Amino acid sequence: MPAAPEPDLALPFQAAVVQAASLPSDTPGAAAKAALLIHEAASAGARLIVFPEAFLGGYPKGASFGAPVGMRRPEGRDAFAAYFAAAIDLDGPEVAVIAAATAQTGAFVVMGVIERDGGTLYCTALFFDGAKGLVAKHRKLMPTAAERLIWGFGDGSTLPVIETPLGRIGAVICWENYMPMLRMAMYDQGVTLYCAPTADDRESWPATMRHIAMEGRCFVLSACQHITRGAYPADHECALGDAPETVLMRGGSMIVGPLGEVLAGPDYSGETIIYAPIDPAAIARGKYDFDATGHYARPDVFQLRVNTAPQRAVSRTSEG
Repeated sequence: MPAAPEPDLALPFQAAVVQAASLPSDTPGAAAKAALLIHEAASAGARLIVFPEAFLGGYPKGASFGAPVGMRRPEGRDAFAAYFAAAIDLDGPEVAVIAAATAQTGAFVVMGVIERDGGTLYCTALFFDGAKGLVAKHRKLMPTAAERLIWGFGDGSTLPVIETPLGRIGAVICWENYMPMLRMAMYDQGVTLYCAPTADDRESWPATMRHIAMEGRCFVLSACQHITRGAYPADHECALGDAPETVLMRGGSMIVGPLGEVLAGPDYSGETIIYAPIDPAAIARGKYDFDATGHYARPDVFQLRVNTAPQRAVSRTSEG
């Protein structure tokens, strides 16, 4: 009798996490910078490249948008109008620039953006797959604290895990990573390359990334900006001060393996690209003794229901 065929496992490859400052008041410039970084990482052998949260459109660290409880000051409305203008449209030129860079390099890129849709902004992760261009998006389900003032809420229709030759790629943004049910929804889709664009540079963040890698038995790639006050325009309101050299986000980007082993980072040194080899066979080795939605699940006791339908404020029907 012939031997059974070996499982179709992806070959080892190089992954990269970009730790760089966006250009908060120059979104076309930020897209051009991202394209250069994609080429740099791909030239170093990276086939998967992950960028930080809000790399296109900017993360307004320290701003309050003039909103004491019960009030909206005129200067806050002006600040939001400027932020709205810096956001991207999914059919806009910035997306085309990133799509061109991925087509030229063949890399798979996860890009954090501020997405404009109607009168609402969303904190979004975009997925670019080489010659296919933009293939999917994930809108942040739960903006954190004051982010809820400026960003809308995503819904279950944008929780993709994308099948690629490298593995199954998904993204969970910043403090969404503290939502146990969202993580379970990702594990249930078989995510193997769990991308975590973030603005969290605290000492506790690496422990979270290591926990998720062990819990999901997946590779975790976390990207955070390293950015100073000087990268923002002079009129940017900043609770951390206005000295140009003040570091507003200090990075801490890292790559973690399926047993929680740190493969690269966390790096707090400045703008950089960190690299690590990814061996897809490590997924099966990890799931040997723990599979959160498989042999270690107890569906007779616990079950999760996920609503993946788009949620719309207005629906229209027509009687024929």
